[in-house]
Amino acid sequence: MAAEYDLIIVNGIAITDTEIQEWDIAIKDEKIARIVPRGGLQNAKATKTIDAEGGYVMPGGVDAHVHLQEPPLFGKGSTADNYETGSRSAICGGTTTMVTFAPQKKTEDTLLDTLAATHSRAQNNCYNDYSFHLLVGNPSERALSEFPTLRREGISSLKIYMTYEALQLHDGQILDVLLAARKEGITTMIHAENNHVINWMTAQLEKRNLLAPKYHGPSHPPVAEIEATYRAISLSEFMDSPILIVHVSTPQAATTIKSAKDRGLPIFAETCPQYLFLTKQDLDQPGFEGAKCVCSPPPRSSEADCDAIWDGLVDGTFTILSSDHCPFRYDDAETGKKSSITADMPLGHFKYIPNGCPGIETRLALTLSAGRLDLNKFVEVTSTNPARLYGLYPRKGGLVEGESDADVNVWYPEGEMEAFKLKNEMLHHDVDYTPFEGRMLKQWPRYTILRGKVVWDRENGGLLGEKGYGRFVKREASSLAKPLREGEWELLL
Repeated sequence: MAAEYDLIIVNGIAITDTEIQEWDIAIKDEKIARIVPRGGLQNAKATKTIDAEGGYVMPGGVDAHVHLQEPPLFGKGSTADNYETGSRSAICGGTTTMVTFAPQKKTEDTLLDTLAATHSRAQNNCYNDYSFHLLVGNPSERALSEFPTLRREGISSLKIYMTYEALQLHDGQILDVLLAARKEGITTMIHAENNHVINWMTAQLEKRNLLAPKYHGPSHPPVAEIEATYRAISLSEFMDSPILIVHVSTPQAATTIKSAKDRGLPIFAETCPQYLFLTKQDLDQPGFEGAKCVCSPPPRSSEADCDAIWDGLVDGTFTILSSDHCPFRYDDAETGKKSSITADMPLGHFKYIPNGCPGIETRLALTLSAGRLDLNKFVEVTSTNPARLYGLYPRKGGLVEGESDADVNVWYPEGEMEAFKLKNEMLHHDVDYTPFEGRMLKQWPRYTILRGKVVWDRENGGLLGEKGYGRFVKREASSLAKPLREGEWELLL
């Protein structure tokens, strides 16, 4: 007789964004088939059974901010992870779905060619399921006219920049994008920093020959983020077009976002582990070491800043917690962090250090180990809300009978795992460091399951998944980010 189910998970504590229950879960044909009270599957037949032994059973992680195999956009820097190594790292850390970027250069007139090129890089190379945000560098008339086609192709989000000459859009272009995105039900992500402030501060530091990695922080002062955040919200409100402000790092920007949300505006925000765990002291390391933590926005001044960002996760200011995995090798003078070092500048120049840190594999374990979010909130910001925000729920980010893909993380029972120091050698990315080296962790996924297949078993073989098992997932419109008013935006005269 054929097995009734492909896999059952028993004796676990199932946790969603709203519930904590002693549930057993049955999986069939890549889907969550049944969820029953503990013991309810004792007579069920299955090809495989996992005994969670009292551990947490959660939806697989959804990381909605991942940079992989991107063409160089900022000088010599080129991302270290490709789709194979980045998705491998994701699975080993419990991220079953990732949304990466398909970057359009300013010199390109179309988004569809960009999408096709990114598909070719990812197809048959991923260990986890994936989708793309279109990164709009040139909102030409042709590119804007392609938004309906993007929606038909399962793309329901895009990203724009208010900084970086290679990608920066001026306010008029931002309004063009917001108008077209609103019409097609596309959510717009915004990197909110004032480019003129950054350039001015960089010039002041250069005049004083203050070029070491630690000066990356002062070159991106909080005011650059605070002003741009307020401006992005103002443009969004004017256009009644939902936005998500990415990688928020300052308490003041968070306060502005909370105020907008409290007024009922469709404003959403994301933060990342680097703003929960790192400060300017991590940039101020001997020699060139601080370059490992160069990202934009930079880690802020103090633990108090980190505490304020944690508070924003707890109180709902931040809708999601993403990794902003943007990996560059440290000891690489061609395309990595050390490409900024020259004979004249033996400690490099902060302006030329490739911006970004690896983090897709450590996001979940770091955050859960910190113990600062209740378990429902942890699932909400790392899995369910990213899925809702980007049109993936309930297929991803949930444990819903008959509807959710069987993407599941089984964690260790509370207190059972012996605390250990994180070391880069434990990780599965193609990067020679982690900015979180030496952090104490007390959790790591015991099992990761993708569409019913065990792809990570920490105690019995580690990575069990195969490259190419991951699939592209077409997304619907966001179930969170919607305009306040229905119908076309109207020019009010």
